[in-house]
Amino acid sequence: MPESYGADSLTVLEGLDAVRKRPGMYIGTTDSQGLMHCLWEIIDNAVDEALAGACDHITVTLHEDGSVEVADNGRGIPVDIEPKTKLTGVEVVLTKLHAGAKFGNSSYNAAGGLHGVGSSVVNALSSRLDVEVDRDGKTHHMAFHQGHPGVYTDADPAHPSPDSPFKRTRKNRPTELEIIGRVPAKVTGTRIRYWADPEIFNDTARFSYDQLIDRVRQTSFLVPGLRITVVDEHIPATGDETIDEMREIDETSDETPGEGSHGTADEETESAADAAISGESVAIVAARTEAARHTHRRIEEFCHTGGVKDFVDFLSNGEPVSGIWRISGQDTYDEETQAVGEGGELHAQKVTRDCAVDIAMRWINGYDTKVLSFVNVVETPGGGTHVDGFLASITRQVRKAVEDNARRLKVNLKDANMRVERDDIMAGLVAVVTVRIAEPQFQGQTKDVLGTAQVRPIVAKMTDRQFGEMISGSKRGYKDQSSRVLDKIVGEMHARIQARKTKEVTRRKNALESASMPPKLSDCQPGNDDVAELFIVEGDSALGTAKAARNSAFQALLPIRGKILNVQKASLSQMLSNKECAAIIQVVGAGSGASFDIEQARYNKIIMMTDADVDGAHIRILLLTLFYRYMRPLIEHGHVYAAVPPLHRIALAGSHKGEYIYTYSDDELEGRLVDLDRRKVAYNPDIQRYKGLGEMDADQLADTTMDPRTRMLRRIRMEDAAQAADIFSLLMGDDVPPRKRFIVDNADDFDRSKIDT
Repeated sequence: MPESYGADSLTVLEGLDAVRKRPGMYIGTTDSQGLMHCLWEIIDNAVDEALAGACDHITVTLHEDGSVEVADNGRGIPVDIEPKTKLTGVEVVLTKLHAGAKFGNSSYNAAGGLHGVGSSVVNALSSRLDVEVDRDGKTHHMAFHQGHPGVYTDADPAHPSPDSPFKRTRKNRPTELEIIGRVPAKVTGTRIRYWADPEIFNDTARFSYDQLIDRVRQTSFLVPGLRITVVDEHIPATGDETIDEMREIDETSDETPGEGSHGTADEETESAADAAISGESVAIVAARTEAARHTHRRIEEFCHTGGVKDFVDFLSNGEPVSGIWRISGQDTYDEETQAVGEGGELHAQKVTRDCAVDIAMRWINGYDTKVLSFVNVVETPGGGTHVDGFLASITRQVRKAVEDNARRLKVNLKDANMRVERDDIMAGLVAVVTVRIAEPQFQGQTKDVLGTAQVRPIVAKMTDRQFGEMISGSKRGYKDQSSRVLDKIVGEMHARIQARKTKEVTRRKNALESASMPPKLSDCQPGNDDVAELFIVEGDSALGTAKAARNSAFQALLPIRGKILNVQKASLSQMLSNKECAAIIQVVGAGSGASFDIEQARYNKIIMMTDADVDGAHIRILLLTLFYRYMRPLIEHGHVYAAVPPLHRIALAGSHKGEYIYTYSDDELEGRLVDLDRRKVAYNPDIQRYKGLGEMDADQLADTTMDPRTRMLRRIRMEDAAQAADIFSLLMGDDVPPRKRFIVDNADDFDRSKIDT
């Protein structure tokens, strides 16, 4: 009988307890990604002050004790009493969910932190959080432990610690801000320092310095004139030359937020836009960058004045086909929203919103696309209505321009197949799409996709007008550029049409020839495409065992002989003439390169099953290089895996005779043996070590490596395409000296456990 279920079975979580109970609802995960998300929430709040015109300098400090501090010279969190809760503004912001100044229309017209949970969630998930606020000529201080206000007694106030004795403020008692110093009346700002709670975040959670630098650099482009300094105390300084040099540069700069060229829609040529950025500003930024790299990475500082134009220039890797084109403007839209009344009640209210649009774009040679989108400096990786409006408009305007220039471009308008598609336009496009609006509607707290529907027609209308003049060549100074862009787009269209024709011929041939598949392929039964698995097996000896271990209903086997061709160094013709590479592409059945069509792939999982040794690891990286260069969507959509065969087998004895334990590394073996000795479980001291997959019998291989019920697979992911391209070029390319430097520089940090993850 089930237990009785009544009202006494219900649990009510008060305050921030719900955040600690279900942190994934607020930050996504409790690994490194969630740890960085907390940092973004605090940084975004500081950036919001810059967007409001109240802040021009933010400092992010990674302290040696693992804490993080974000300081800004904005207006400072309010320190007076909030009438409804009778608490100070500091305590309200840091302890109450959905509380802040971003739900109205006056304090923040465009903000990144919009759901009112950022600071309070970080506070709840921190073992300690200290906040200092400069306002009204005083420095105010308050401390929290796991979201609860109170007082720490630090043995050394200069080195606060979450382990110091803590006295919690009694419930329902107001917590007064402690005044710890005085500042000039005009000095304002907020400093938040927090220690992530190890009870919440798992052992693998780590701050990523590179992600932080990328995010800070990105923000400096999006908020022209905002100076952001990153201090990393984990890396010891080798001298004071860099810091002194940066201070001297900073003293010579008289920049204020908003100064410098932001560009307008009326810029006539790229050279005119470039000339709008003062030589002094460029020199300052260049000198700061050089100074930061001079001896160490302890301090890096970012400040840009060109906005999204500079951002696109930074993102452009390749020979430019066009200059940087700028689309900008402002419009309004009406929206019905819930407003907070004087008594705290919600009521529907129709408001007029401002929408500022700023887009920069250019085409470069190549077919890779790089389109980044932002709402109030918060990146929207999933796009949204602003990106939809932009892409729909440029597609419409390019098609119109192609029709108007059909004779010169040699486009037959009567041929239905000769129609420009969005993929043709996106090839080689580098663009940054930004909008600033009040209270945007995001899909989820992680703000991946903008959902405000009224933004789409505004962006589309501006793009239609301004981009239409550029691509048609009617705007002065754009005729030659638009001609080059149209030539490139039509070239991509012809290449796509030709590739499709070639693919259709190949498919017809494969359908007619029963012997089209390599004879060494042991295919699975048809009709199981949604679960079919292709195991790429190293060697014929392993193939024999795998045939007996597999489930032929949905598992296919393709053996390869040793190490395949390194396609990073080889040409396309060399790759296609290589029997092993050609066989893999043929068996996968979805083509290769730009014509690759993942919908035609014959298998749901591609599993690399190689020996658990150095040679096996080398074969895996060669296979991954082939997939990355010629079948990249397989990796992007998560269809490529690495099998994880065991290294050792422990045969138990005594009462456990006939039972086996498999281990996958020397460290795991040592730990298992220690555990068995501690538990006094007998085992055969002659530990079997597998030199290859062929040494296992069929049952062992099935249980450990092939049976979906008991095996372990590692999915190959590619979270950063640009970084992946750089890594493949570095590790597998022709240029040896950079690879040698990389190996030497990272030898001390080598972690064997991270191989293949």
